[in-house]
Amino acid sequence: MIYDLVIIGSGPAGMSAARQAAELGLQVALIDEQSQPGGQIYRNVAKASKQQLDILGPDYCAGRALVERLSHEQIVHIAVATVWKVQKDGFVYYTKNGKADFVQGKHILLATGALERACPVPGWTRPGVMTVGSAQILMKAGGLVPDNAILIGSGPLLYLMAVQMLAAGCKPKALLETQTFSSLKSALPLLPRSLAGWVMLSKGLKYLAKLELAGIKRYTGVEQISLHGNENAKATEAASRVQFVHKGKRKELEADLFLLHQGVIPNTQITRSLELAHDWREDQVCFAPQSDEFGRTSCERIHNAGDGAGIGGAYVAALSGPLAALDIAYSLGVISRAVRDEKAKVLLKKRQDALAARPFLDRLYTPPKDWRLPQDETIICRCEEVTAGDIRSYVALGCTGPNQTKAFGRSGMGPCQGRYCGLVVSDILAHETGLSQQEVGSYRIRAPIKPVSIGELASLDR
Repeated sequence: MIYDLVIIGSGPAGMSAARQAAELGLQVALIDEQSQPGGQIYRNVAKASKQQLDILGPDYCAGRALVERLSHEQIVHIAVATVWKVQKDGFVYYTKNGKADFVQGKHILLATGALERACPVPGWTRPGVMTVGSAQILMKAGGLVPDNAILIGSGPLLYLMAVQMLAAGCKPKALLETQTFSSLKSALPLLPRSLAGWVMLSKGLKYLAKLELAGIKRYTGVEQISLHGNENAKATEAASRVQFVHKGKRKELEADLFLLHQGVIPNTQITRSLELAHDWREDQVCFAPQSDEFGRTSCERIHNAGDGAGIGGAYVAALSGPLAALDIAYSLGVISRAVRDEKAKVLLKKRQDALAARPFLDRLYTPPKDWRLPQDETIICRCEEVTAGDIRSYVALGCTGPNQTKAFGRSGMGPCQGRYCGLVVSDILAHETGLSQQEVGSYRIRAPIKPVSIGELASLDR
């Protein structure tokens, strides 16, 4: 069947876009890997217990309304489906229940959201070390709350996680934060313009007040972070200690679990595979696909909405989805340009206000250079165990781009296909060659985007 619109991803952008498109009369197919809609931010929200909802907070609960609005006769929800190929002609291939299948859309909306930025500090590959986002998935999907944990890194999600742990009765042992006084000084000139986004800023202040009231120790401006096992432990043994420098002094703390976070970045795997135009965004220190205010990309039939188009958060994503749907309906001739613009006016204003605080936050929580340019011995490609030093040695041998590193040492060729190491590789190459990240570029992504078996491919014999 040919749909008017195929949406990939059922997070806030995908869900809100599906409902808007359906209300305009479009036939919509919504494809997602999870069994329930919600994306990562609202994972399992429809089935969450009252206790989980209380712990995870009102922002998480807001996702239920989006899930309930998906019930519409014009929307076909294809769940537990892994998309592994997307074509510019509208074909979307996926695997479900061990068999490959496809749909075709007159237009495609990518709502694939964000990925956590890689956190390559010494010892980050040890057992007992995970990202804050991974810990949140365990809380949302299984009700598992980390205990005796230290949170390390920077960004609003670090505080949200700490507050949620407090609500669950598992007080974090400490927060080790990488932002410095210089970060704050650099961000302060952007504060007046961010006041239109006071709601987001006030949430952050409330989180900090709760952590202060709970007596949680916060170390800011920490440097030279490394994770270690017991004395003389092998590299494969669990981490039990974190060492760091705070105010010029070397310190050490013990814990059972260490949660790392340095913000999130757009998931560009599909947009890269489609060879859409991308730009390096210095404000968010990452690549993002080019798109206009409606999410229209460099390919006429493909739109992009939500954090996959640039980090803005769940609320902004839920506004961006309908904007893309309106533009797609206009492109299909379902509504006029005047109707599109009239319906979009309020959404655009709300999104503008919600994004007002973003420049301030991006500047304040810019990832530190020692996380972007790790020490030589630090593994950056976990799939193929390639170190930062390996990448630097490739440059000495004449390597100038990420795709060449695959030939030199298989970085980016493992199961994750460079999702997590890609940005670090580009940063290292840019630093070593003296080129900009835009000049260095990123991994070239080809289908299959996710692993697919020969048997699954064979099921496409029709």
